[in-house]
Amino acid sequence: MVPLLVGITIVCFVVIHLAPGSPTDLQTDLNPRVSAEAKARLQSMYDLDKPLYQQYLLWVGKLATLDLGQSFSPDHRPVIDKILERIPITIIINVLSMILIILVAIPIGVLSAVRQNSLFDKVTAVFVFTGFAVPTFWLALLLMILFGVHLGWLPISGIRSLNYEYMPPFAAFVDLLKHLILPVFLSAFGGLAGLSRYMRSNMLEVIRQDYITTARAKGLSERVVIYKHALRNALLPVITILGLSIPGLIGGSVIFETIFAIPGMGQLFYMAVMSRDYPVVMGVLFIGAILTLIGNLVADLSYAVADPRIRIA
Repeated sequence: MVPLLVGITIVCFVVIHLAPGSPTDLQTDLNPRVSAEAKARLQSMYDLDKPLYQQYLLWVGKLATLDLGQSFSPDHRPVIDKILERIPITIIINVLSMILIILVAIPIGVLSAVRQNSLFDKVTAVFVFTGFAVPTFWLALLLMILFGVHLGWLPISGIRSLNYEYMPPFAAFVDLLKHLILPVFLSAFGGLAGLSRYMRSNMLEVIRQDYITTARAKGLSERVVIYKHALRNALLPVITILGLSIPGLIGGSVIFETIFAIPGMGQLFYMAVMSRDYPVVMGVLFIGAILTLIGNLVADLSYAVADPRIRIA
């Protein structure tokens, strides 16, 4: 994980600096009174006048002391403070999305495999192809118009209402849930479609194996055969897909947090990219990379939970 994390930071650092524009452009280009000397002083203050490798080494040196640097924005706040303010809501949305994907996609995939070519299988196939085809941002706008504007059932922006602080605890909890419904559903929508199809394919392959035929010949009930013997073996490739889907969920946060005006890491990342705030961009990418690697590690450890052979080995 450590060499991989270092490689991720190097690639991200280089790509960010290859993008056109500079953090000082936003502060100087629109002000005709700013001289070339003033712009050079800004470049020196942000260490942007140094070679790229020196800038990277300076950033890594601060990172070794858990210092992500200070933002280039006018408030010059520490990057870690900005991220700590935003990361809880992003983690909550992503965890809820992952739970929703697991609870819905796995049963759909299992039932589709057990009832192959049935009406249920065909309906879920339509759902899967729709999930792959529909752009998330377009679906978000449609759901906002339907449930937020026309029906007025759900809020369409933010994470809490303006009078949230004055609500009783239960009402505040319900208000938070209403704000989370659309973002969590949209974050999980694509994953639901893909994972259910992977689960169906794996189950079809497993239930055709000889040991499943043997289990049925021994007189075991169909429920035991499917959910005890077949499901655990079919879960191994799905666990890999779940681990690989974590970067997509974190990356998708940029889209739906911007659409719904949710003050999370995705919105912070988007604003930092638009303003060329290098420390914030690198800080968000670094934290996102850590979360992704931890997710992949959890997926690797989950193999042993699903398959006793791996645990014994």
